[in-house]
Amino acid sequence: MARIVSLINLKGGVAKTTTTVALAETLSSQHRKKVLVIDLDPQTNATTMLIGENRWKSLNKKGYTLATLFKDALDPTNRTFDLDKTLQKGVSDVKGANSIDLLPSSLDLIDVQDRLAGAPSGQFYAQTPIDLLRLAVKPILDDYDIVLIDCPPNLGIITLNGLRISEGYIIPTVPDVLSTYGIPQIVKRVGNFSKDVGEDIEPLGIVITKYQENSTIHYNVSRDLRGRGDPPVFDTVIRQANQIAAAAENQPSERTLKQKYGYGDLAERYIDLAAELIETLEDL
Repeated sequence: MARIVSLINLKGGVAKTTTTVALAETLSSQHRKKVLVIDLDPQTNATTMLIGENRWKSLNKKGYTLATLFKDALDPTNRTFDLDKTLQKGVSDVKGANSIDLLPSSLDLIDVQDRLAGAPSGQFYAQTPIDLLRLAVKPILDDYDIVLIDCPPNLGIITLNGLRISEGYIIPTVPDVLSTYGIPQIVKRVGNFSKDVGEDIEPLGIVITKYQENSTIHYNVSRDLRGRGDPPVFDTVIRQANQIAAAAENQPSERTLKQKYGYGDLAERYIDLAAELIETLEDL
């Protein structure tokens, strides 16, 4: 059975997507895990990191993205979502990360989300707006060891679709006031949602990202987060590095994990984080 984890933060620019993709590539290349990345973020950054902008544009033009799944809910009599054609297999430009598949996102999700609250529930009320993703991906989940969901920076219906199938969630955050401000709200809202759907959705932990060792603010906020203990904070800290921006560019030729994330210790930190995630999931 797949272990399903969402990554979320209400603040943008916290390396949420980079963390999602780096974890997928590390779990695949270093731990031989079969990984599915579900990109629910309308910014489509995880999608373009894994398959490149040109391939994404072609898929988007044909309607082979998750936007079609949610559009179908608005017009149930004219369903066009095709899971087989939407699922992109063997994505990533990292050497050895050959077991990553992707369900790509689309900019169209921005408009669709606002209309989903009024979506028809289907015959016998069998379908609600928060169950759309669960029903769609159910046939393929057993094909994977780990599913990573890159959620939008909000707690709207699209994000709830991701949380609905997740057993836990990770909060990547820059250790500053603005980036961490919404963490209590995330924990409270997800906790209430978990009770409403009758499924456990555990806060697996906070990942400190873009950490600057010479920053007093980063040091103090990181210390305070660890001092609270709820949610827990992963031991691994992802430092600020220029290579993170370069890693966002998908390349036509394969490169190693170190080539993608730099020859400093950044690749090793993602390797450590992936190991921590596996251990955390084993303890659930």
